[in-house]
Amino acid sequence: MDSSSSSSSYNFHGGGSQRLRELAQQLRFYKPPPFTEDIEEHSNEEESGSGKVVSQVGFPESATPVPQNPDKFRPKRAAVLICLFEGDAGDLRVILTKRSSKLSTHSGEVALPGGKAEEGDKDDGDTAKREAKEEIGLDPELVNVVTVLEPFLSKHLLRVVPVIGILNDKKAFKPVLNPAEVEAVFDAPLEMFLKDENRNQEEREWMGEKYLIHYFNYETEHKNYLIWGLTAGILIRAASVVYKREPAFREQNPKFKVPKVLTKDTVMR
Repeated sequence: MDSSSSSSSYNFHGGGSQRLRELAQQLRFYKPPPFTEDIEEHSNEEESGSGKVVSQVGFPESATPVPQNPDKFRPKRAAVLICLFEGDAGDLRVILTKRSSKLSTHSGEVALPGGKAEEGDKDDGDTAKREAKEEIGLDPELVNVVTVLEPFLSKHLLRVVPVIGILNDKKAFKPVLNPAEVEAVFDAPLEMFLKDENRNQEEREWMGEKYLIHYFNYETEHKNYLIWGLTAGILIRAASVVYKREPAFREQNPKFKVPKVLTKDTVMR
């Protein structure tokens, strides 16, 4: 699998509104901060146990300097799809899922479509689109991948690469949910993750460094969803890049230090 999936390797295949074309052009030139690539896989497993990307805690990798010694830190790689489309009101919206309430871990939590890389995935875009197809029946041909963001490290030190894709024809997307994994699919305005509205926060500490966990409440079609943790952190970053401005609240991503000794039980709390 391609290790970098740089934004320059993605091409936008026309179509869609003028706004979506301009957004694709903007994002094609986005370059995420550099991050370490020559790291082998670590034996740590995400707590969901299914290769899916769900975590209460997760931060940009630049906030978590990783050791250069691969014997100490070898994170597995995953990708999530930030699938954007233009809503009826002209706003940019992102597709989200609610995990099945029958799952043994993180049941009922909100997540972006995504999961661990598999052999045969040519890059992070491939991983993200394959997982979206498996989870919600999103045809990969409908999604134009335009860039990737800086990787995040999840609670269990899984390297998660956010992939931004554009869905030009929302009406062509006919959700087919995998009931073993997904209970519902919905969409939310991307800009909400920059606003200090319907948001709460919780202060936590990791190895002496304090940081904030963000919680966003969203209501649609008389249903309430709580978007928080790793998913919220990724969407804050995505919204900042798309709208080219900082959030109206303090993110407080700490300068983490990865422990000198890592085991399968090492987590960020």
